[in-house]
Formats: sequence, structure tokens, C-alpha cells
Amino acid sequence: MFKIVDIIQFLISFFLIFPMVNFIHLCGHIFFATIFGGIEKKIVIGCGNKLFSIWRIELRKYYFWNGSCEFSSLKYDNRWTNTFIYLGGAIFNLLSMFFVNTLIYQGILNFSVFWKQFIYFSFYVLFFSIFPMSFSDGSPSDGKAVVLSVKKQHKDKITGDIQIKSKK
Repeated sequence: MFKIVDIIQFLISFFLIFPMVNFIHLCGHIFFATIFGGIEKKIVIGCGNKLFSIWRIELRKYYFWNGSCEFSSLKYDNRWTNTFIYLGGAIFNLLSMFFVNTLIYQGILNFSVFWKQFIYFSFYVLFFSIFPMSFSDGSPSDGKAVVLSVKKQHKDKITGDIQIKSKK
């Protein structure tokens, strides 16, 4: 039976923790894009109408749902650098899970529902990003983009949450 505290915890998870986990995921993609010389980088949090931008981070109306990162080109653009960029989000989610777990184990953070849900959502995002599948709009997951990149079949360089824009 649900209590009011359970509903409040769900709302906190959905509107605070899940967007935070998505932001960490997108930072992973941008981190590796930066290492490989990506320019005009931007993180978009959520979908819908743009609310505001700070630095190169754009917040949209439905901030709790989805997100993307964008960059124009790479200085080092090959299937292996693209593989690291596609896996960057999952790597950051995995590292954040280990980091939080280590802080809890060391007694620096108290184990709480907040951190349990943070690890849960991190695993959720990690799993569904590396699972090789196509989304309903036809774009590949990060995992499928890696497979296509390694096979040299991924020409348009667009995934569910990464967009590489070509300069014209």
C-alpha cells in the first residue's frame, strides 16, 4: 500500500534524480566529444520548448524527459573515437554509480532512498543506452550506434541522444 511519503519520493525521483542521471549521461558524451576535438558543443536537457540556456546547457520545458547533446565536428573522427563518444554516457553513469557506492561504503554519504534511487536510475539509463536496439523513431541506441560504427555502417552519425551536425 502506498503512503503519501512514497508518492513524494516518487516525485523527487522522477523530477530530480532522473534528470540528474540523464545530465551525467549527456556529460559523458560531451566529455569524449571534447577530447576528440568536437566544436560547438551543447547539452539539451529535456524536450519541448526552450526555457533558457546557461553557458552551453539548454533547459527545455519537459526537463525530466530525455535530452541530447550536439556538436558540429570532430578533429579526430573515426569509428573508434565515435565508439568512445557513443559509450561516454554509459561510462559516466557507471562511474557515478561506483563513486556514490564508494562514498556510501566509506561512510561519507549516508545510505538513503535518494542514493538508492540514484543508483537504480543510473543502472536503468546505462542498460537501455548500451542495449543494441532501435528506438521508435528509427534512431539507434548508443549500443547499436557502437555496433554500426565498428562495422562502419553508421553514416548519418545521429543517435537517440547524440547529434553531430555537419557544417555547410
